[in-house]
Amino acid sequence: MRRYWFLSLSVLCFAAANPARAYMAYISNEKGNTVSVIDTDKWAVTATIKVGQRPRGIEFTRDGKFVMVAVGDDDTIQMIDTKTQQIVDTLPSGPDPELFAEDAAGKILYVANENDNTVTVIDMEKRTRLGSIQVGVEPEGMTVSPDGKTLICTSETTNMAHFIDTAKREVVASVLVDSRPRFAEFKHDGSELWVSSEIGGTVSIIDPVKHMVTSKVNFSIPGLRSEAIQAVGLGITKDDKTVFVALGPANRVAVVDGRTHQVTKYLLVGQRVWHMAFTPDEKYLLATNGISNDVSVIDVAAQKVIKTIQVGELPWGVTISP
Repeated sequence: MRRYWFLSLSVLCFAAANPARAYMAYISNEKGNTVSVIDTDKWAVTATIKVGQRPRGIEFTRDGKFVMVAVGDDDTIQMIDTKTQQIVDTLPSGPDPELFAEDAAGKILYVANENDNTVTVIDMEKRTRLGSIQVGVEPEGMTVSPDGKTLICTSETTNMAHFIDTAKREVVASVLVDSRPRFAEFKHDGSELWVSSEIGGTVSIIDPVKHMVTSKVNFSIPGLRSEAIQAVGLGITKDDKTVFVALGPANRVAVVDGRTHQVTKYLLVGQRVWHMAFTPDEKYLLATNGISNDVSVIDVAAQKVIKTIQVGELPWGVTISP
């Protein structure tokens, strides 16, 4: 009996010394002009932060101290201090910022400016604008290659993925994809670039060296018209074996084999699923649902939706603490 008591006490002490890590997820609510904060331990909204008009793109800074949110109708990026949950600074983003991407060091930020067809380059340490890069019409999707040498910007109306040399800050190649490309993401090994096309309803897989589309992922859901299946957000697991694709008004997240490029499963989520983000341990994937005003929590290993969390009005983007 005494031995059992001793072991129980040891377990309790170990648990107290090694508490489970709770990540914080920040959700941009486009119509509500707020950011909802979700505690991933409680799976509940713990704070609502008032921000500028039409918040969309949202990301943590590399050091985890701030959350950046693009408030498009205010033509700026606001910075939220994660300790105080207050807006403490802004960045000179250019007109109508939508999505943005950081370099690996967190020193340079690249911002898609939808209204003037440019990418604004920002010095994160000095909070100053370094210049701009001309791209196609209505730029949106932004990502940096794993080696840091290439920036990708998708242009919705030009229907292209632009390859930008980060050293020269100029477009070196443009690849035609299907209609209205919204999001882009590299595999972690840099071997492929995946670009979603909303109106085209496909995901184009691009060889980043040859600058050519090598294959496409197509989607088919019984009972749904093809025009209701609109590929938007992407999430690629760290081992590059599985890709999750948000399918907008289809209210599904597709599970795609990263090697064969074949759809293996469809997960039913909320209405008009938009963007997604993994928890750093990759146990969960959070997906924003714009019309039902909630977030679906997906168990990554089980490939199953386990919870729905109500947030603000028209949730759009999501970022999770590093």
